[in-house]
Amino acid sequence: MIRPHRTHPLWFAYMLHRLSGLGLALFLPVHLYVLAMALTRPASLDRFLAFADNPIVKLAEFGLVFLLAVHLFGGLRLLALEFLPWSGRQKSAAAAALAGAFLVSGSFLLRAV
Repeated sequence: MIRPHRTHPLWFAYMLHRLSGLGLALFLPVHLYVLAMALTRPASLDRFLAFADNPIVKLAEFGLVFLLAVHLFGGLRLLALEFLPWSGRQKSAAAAALAGAFLVSGSFLLRAV
């Protein structure tokens, strides 16, 4: 049985913000590991960078930039909820945050391909 509040568009915005944060948190150790390779094992970094030139990795980078943009715009939406007087336009703000995330990550994808 689906709870009624879980069908509300803002619940999906809430869940997307939480999942994007989780995805970024899982990526962070990998990112730090690659940065450490630049300092300690330059040859390994060169092999990794050659692998990162793969189109599938570029698509994964799009997903990462999308998660970052979703999390950024979702966080801005939450700040607006906390500090601004809010009306019935919350659904529009959530949709605008998602559209902004697609715009940012899509422009990255077009540049990366």
